Amino acid sequence: MRLHRSAVKAGAAGKPATAARHAAEALRLLGWPDGEPSAPALAARLLLTLAHAEAEQGRTDRGLELLDRAETLADLADVGTVLQQRGLLLLRRGEIDAALKLLDAAVPVLQEHGEPTVLARTLLNRGVVHLTAGRVRLARADLRQCHDLAGTHGLDLLAAKAEHNLGYCALADGDVPAALQTFDTAADSLRRLHADGFLAISMLDRGRALLGAGLDTAAAEELDQSIELLKRHRLSQDLGEAELARAQAALGSGDLAAAALWSARARARFTRRHNRAWAALAASLQVRVDLAAAARVTAGADHAPEATTRRKLLAVARQATRLAATLRDLGLRHDAGGADLLALRARIAAGDTPTAEQRVAARRVLPADVPLDTRLLRRLTRAELHRADGNPRPALDELHKGLATLQEHRRRFGSLELQSSVAALGADLGTVGLDISWSLGPPGLVFNWSERSRAQSFRTRSVLPPQDPQVADALAELRQLRRAVRLAELEGRPEPLLRARCSELEQGIRRQGWWAADTEEGHGAATDAEVLAELARAGQSMVTYLVRRDQLHALVLASGTITSVELGAYAPVAESVRRLLSDLDTAADRRLPPKLAAVVRASADRQATTLDQALIAPVRAALGTHDVILVPTRQLAVLPWGLLPSLRGRPVSVAPSASVWLAARTADRTATTGSPLLVAGPDLLHADAEIDAIAALYPRGRVLRGAAATATDVLAGMDAAPVVHVAAHGHHDTQNVLFSRLELGDGPLLAYELQRLGTAPGQVVLSACDVGRAVVRAGDELVGFTAALLHAGTANVVASVARIPDELGPKVMAHYHRAVATGVTPARALADLPEATPFVCFGAG
Repeated sequence: MRLHRSAVKAGAAGKPATAARHAAEALRLLGWPDGEPSAPALAARLLLTLAHAEAEQGRTDRGLELLDRAETLADLADVGTVLQQRGLLLLRRGEIDAALKLLDAAVPVLQEHGEPTVLARTLLNRGVVHLTAGRVRLARADLRQCHDLAGTHGLDLLAAKAEHNLGYCALADGDVPAALQTFDTAADSLRRLHADGFLAISMLDRGRALLGAGLDTAAAEELDQSIELLKRHRLSQDLGEAELARAQAALGSGDLAAAALWSARARARFTRRHNRAWAALAASLQVRVDLAAAARVTAGADHAPEATTRRKLLAVARQATRLAATLRDLGLRHDAGGADLLALRARIAAGDTPTAEQRVAARRVLPADVPLDTRLLRRLTRAELHRADGNPRPALDELHKGLATLQEHRRRFGSLELQSSVAALGADLGTVGLDISWSLGPPGLVFNWSERSRAQSFRTRSVLPPQDPQVADALAELRQLRRAVRLAELEGRPEPLLRARCSELEQGIRRQGWWAADTEEGHGAATDAEVLAELARAGQSMVTYLVRRDQLHALVLASGTITSVELGAYAPVAESVRRLLSDLDTAADRRLPPKLAAVVRASADRQATTLDQALIAPVRAALGTHDVILVPTRQLAVLPWGLLPSLRGRPVSVAPSASVWLAARTADRTATTGSPLLVAGPDLLHADAEIDAIAALYPRGRVLRGAAATATDVLAGMDAAPVVHVAAHGHHDTQNVLFSRLELGDGPLLAYELQRLGTAPGQVVLSACDVGRAVVRAGDELVGFTAALLHAGTANVVASVARIPDELGPKVMAHYHRAVATGVTPARALADLPEATPFVCFGAG
């Protein structure tokens, strides 16, 4: 019937009022509701359509009444549809258990008698219910069945929706890369279908996943696209949430102006919607941004803030106090507690004396269910309070306890839950501790706090789920239920049963130590005494670089002592590093005219000399003649140190922290009992010749070439290998470092996949491209392919931090491996190369 088709079409297009009008008119033509309809089966289907349209307009009870009538008229083919629709309407009313029973009853009936479209939709909805309840395995089974069924019958939109929710399953499992890839696949399908409304939500979810993984820049790009689509489709609530997430991404990347803009937009949008809870959350982020902006001016200052800055800080404190009251009125007690702490921090930074009540509140014992970010914020606030009172040692104790809490959370639960606010607080704990230790004076104390800061932020966030299925299920359920509790809280629903289940899961994880068994941290922060002792045993010296108040400093550890050296402003040094890398990239192009090539090489030499004078000359005497370990900061992490004149011909290794170096030096290497692995990737000129020259040095070595060098085989061959050499194109993805990669025979080997190694290889050489480059985040967290290898436990990684000509690898690598094969250390082998190169030895040396 034409009216029935029109009703169904209007419902699918999101026009429930039109759908209801067409369905009601058709029912009147059939004689309903005045009498028995002339065509019962058709009337049943029209009643189903009308019930859905009524519910879409907020009249769920009316929809259920219509379903009661439809059930009496439906033939066997439509019974499953009635059950499915009744389940969905109960789900709208929050009756999850009753809804699930109806969906469970509908599936076998639909499998026997129903239409594929209705069955696929039922499986999709039941999968979403399971996912919301934290039953991820059941959700995945339903969603996969829906996806396969939809694909078989050409139901492309349902297949895309199932794919998207499978991404949510991966995210609940803690498998961030799989979630991002699945979201990508779903988004591609939605684009082909021109389903822009669903695409906008898909991109919002992917942006949130990137944000949760700490990839703020990539998250911002994804959210920007989502926001444009959400505006076009006038999805106001989702748009406000996207704007709030965009503000979080901006804050995480340090762009305070953008964070202020986006949080203000989100707050205004939620206010217009009369959504007080979400508006208060946006206001809370605004307070954090305002406090961060004012704190930039006063950070580490030894004097009281200027009058203008003080007025701004006191205004932030008043704003935070008012916000705390609003949040309490809304029942958001933990958010209110966080706002109170922000108010106290602002007053302390302004030089104001906290009240006795505020001091008592800061020291009050917290309930067990207080979120991690509030716990860390309180430790930070208490430390700042001690510092303001002139008690630096108790302040350091508070900061140390905060970092210990953060590490314990990582160890127990993994790091997927560490959203940008928590990661930023972790970096703040280390930074404040470093500043306090600097004011106290002893270089050893400064060194120890620099290691605490670097060590806690260097550890890569866990982006893969644990192997134990019991652990995986518990953590997946906990993640989903936490999200459900938070959403219920924002809607004013207490949900005590969900909260109780969360507490039960958390206690079980702590009691069993499940996560700890799956994620061995490997090492803590090294102390000055431990590092000095190992340096003496190794006959080496170390330089740790730090930036404080935009000034560059060096701590030199040599001959049993630590010396602090001031080096000058950081900005000119960072600019010289940028220019040197740019010159090296340009010089790698052999198509340059000879005169231009000479100019570029001369420029690179000048920058190397400038950096040598700034970074090495002031510490040269203290270093003596020892081999050197360098622990860089910020952009110094991507400097080709071996090109600096004072370091040419001298063994140098670079480590993200002294703790990483010490762990690599003292690790048990007896487990690397596999065969050497030599890989020639596809489409790289000279790769085969390079591997042939090296293979003669390793008679037991395994060689993989071209198409045979698959990502799976290379990863398997790396496991427990003493030496791995890869001559393959690579790509360092600055926006999404999880996907930095080596190009192999069947596609890329991605950085995050290295976490699957059972035993890390002892030494890895990456001889092509610039895979040694990295992104340096807050707290000197080094991320990229090289960092992933070091995190996995590889003692030494040799890679270039700049582009190199294709022919350079074969020329120098045979020389390098001849030395290593005779027992020479990687750092010494690099130093003895016949020509200077941008290759760097990362790790133990």
